[in-house]
Amino acid sequence: MSEENSLIVRKIENGTVIDHIPDGKALIILGLLGIDGREEKPVSFVMHVPSKKLGKKDIVKVEDMFLERRILDNLALVAPSATINIIKNYKIVKKLKIEIPKRLSGIIRCPNPNCVTNDGREPVTPTFTMEQRNPLIYKCDYCERLVKEEDIPKLLIHRGKPQPP
Repeated sequence: MSEENSLIVRKIENGTVIDHIPDGKALIILGLLGIDGREEKPVSFVMHVPSKKLGKKDIVKVEDMFLERRILDNLALVAPSATINIIKNYKIVKKLKIEIPKRLSGIIRCPNPNCVTNDGREPVTPTFTMEQRNPLIYKCDYCERLVKEEDIPKLLIHRGKPQPP
């Protein structure tokens, strides 16, 4: 593909680039980051970009913001193949490969309405342990309800804002 025919998304001076997002998941990633279109700093994303590694991929660029570990754990649940590039002065200063956590605490809610973690009277944090990596399955530590990978996005609790530099 010639440069003339390719889509060019400008480089960011400082911030975070989330690359190798599975095709079609950029909008979920934006939601996890708490990005809703009211941000004052530039946010760029492209979807369905050709990728040698994934076939197709999405990319998200968030200018002047960096992600805390809790948000990275959330991202790993939705986009385990993603890489995080920390950009300073237009250069990659750090590359992070996110990993799916073996245990989740306060990240997703239990889908079982009768689970003690969903009872507002008890101050219990929903905690899950990975039962299986592929396909991804977690088990609630309290009621033992299983959560499949495809159900995770709608069960996420923490939707945070990226942190300023």
